[in-house]
Amino acid sequence: MASVAVVGGAAMHAAWNVGIRGGPDRRRATAMLLLSAGGIGVMMLPFLMPPASASWWHLGISILLHVLYFNLVAETYLLGEVSLTYPVMRGMAPALVAIIAVFIFGRYMDQLAWVGLMLISGGVLLLARRNGKSGEWHAIGFAVLNALVIALYTINDGFGVRLSHSPVAYALWTFVLPAIPAALILLRGKVRALWQSHDALAAWLKGAGGAVFSVAAYTLALWAMTQAPISAVAALRETSLLFGLIFAWWFLAEQPGMRRIAGAVIILLGAVLIEIG
Repeated sequence: MASVAVVGGAAMHAAWNVGIRGGPDRRRATAMLLLSAGGIGVMMLPFLMPPASASWWHLGISILLHVLYFNLVAETYLLGEVSLTYPVMRGMAPALVAIIAVFIFGRYMDQLAWVGLMLISGGVLLLARRNGKSGEWHAIGFAVLNALVIALYTINDGFGVRLSHSPVAYALWTFVLPAIPAALILLRGKVRALWQSHDALAAWLKGAGGAVFSVAAYTLALWAMTQAPISAVAALRETSLLFGLIFAWWFLAEQPGMRRIAGAVIILLGAVLIEIG
């Protein structure tokens, strides 16, 4: 059951990313998803025990990192396709977490994990090879930067969740607190676009659907970690890379080609090796 939940969550994560890329205004789409996710959190938090005060400063750091994360998501999808950038963002993050853990926290990383790190590096280099399309290097650059942000908030929230004694509430606060500041930055002063555009209702419905997927994906992962080994859960979550490729091809008519498919599969294998190593 836990494995089904994790794979389902991975599919949901890929789906909301594809939804943002598929919209005509990616900044507005991201803002609507954020505000909807914040609204979901506000409705659920009264029924949960609040996070312990020891975790509050981690929440403060998480606000800043998530504001940056969602802005980078929007900018990345302005520049590049999902099949190019999503594997980099999702796949490089575990590698960066491992590197930070080794060189800053003095953690041990076995040979299997080092092989995974080399595979991820090779996969990213394969994706980054020029194929005549302008802007791909910029898109890869934003994706790598966002992978670093993901790694930082993963480490920060890992400590915060342990100190919170209320992991689901902590996770919901990471959606609620960054929602308004991140949305204001994304909208660039065009707040009226949230309700005055001709497609506002359809965009809000799409944003709400993406928010449900985003919150559910994270909640399912947290629940699965209480039912199965964390390393197994983390490895299964990397299947989102494959879902990202499939959804981008099916819903956005992207043509990944063998280079991107091979790069994504190599990154996936590397991420799994790091998680289980």
